[in-house]
Amino acid sequence: MKLLRPALCLALSMPLAALAADDVRVYRCVGSNGAVALQDKPCSSGRQEVRDLQRPRDPPPRTASTDVPPPAPAATPDMGVREVRHVYIQPPQPMYECVRDDGTRYTSDNNEGNPRWVPVWTTVWYPSGPYGGQRPRPPGPGPGGGAIGIGPPPGGAGIPVHRPPLGYGVNVPGGNVLVRDACTQLPAREVCSRLRDRRWELDRRYNSALQSERTAISTEQRGIDARLSQDCSGG
Repeated sequence: MKLLRPALCLALSMPLAALAADDVRVYRCVGSNGAVALQDKPCSSGRQEVRDLQRPRDPPPRTASTDVPPPAPAATPDMGVREVRHVYIQPPQPMYECVRDDGTRYTSDNNEGNPRWVPVWTTVWYPSGPYGGQRPRPPGPGPGGGAIGIGPPPGGAGIPVHRPPLGYGVNVPGGNVLVRDACTQLPAREVCSRLRDRRWELDRRYNSALQSERTAISTEQRGIDARLSQDCSGG
């Protein structure tokens, strides 16, 4: 009997040692007044509940290896492609007022001034007469005579006298020259005013115009409307 008791104690102590190594035993004690207490020792009084919990374990150590490629970085959320817009602002189209040589005025979309080539005239002197010149009339009274002139010297009627040649002038073209009308740029407010006046004039002419003329008038009206909408805040 004496030998059986130590053997029984040894057998009971082995599972407890194994339990302590792997699990955690918690004692839940409920007193007579209903108080609950958790402890790692058996309850001294009251009702007792025993719960075995698994002890937390550390993960196995990771072995670093140079042969394994590094993990790919986490993908960032796609923010979308940024849209870029280019806005081009066209400046108002200029208008010029030009003046012709005769003083009349007209408007133009450029400052070229109606360039044109104008001939240049010059005067050329042509001699006349059988000897390259016209002989003057003899002096003295009579038909064709005059008070002043060049005549034969006294006592030598048969001696020829040198007389200066005479002739007439003729205008001939001497080339061409490029001529432009003088043009001045109008202010933007004046441009819009003249466009409206031109639009009103085309409306007035449209009713009395021929069918062939109405097509040209409509085309010009559309161009003026587009220009008023772009340069004059909608006309």
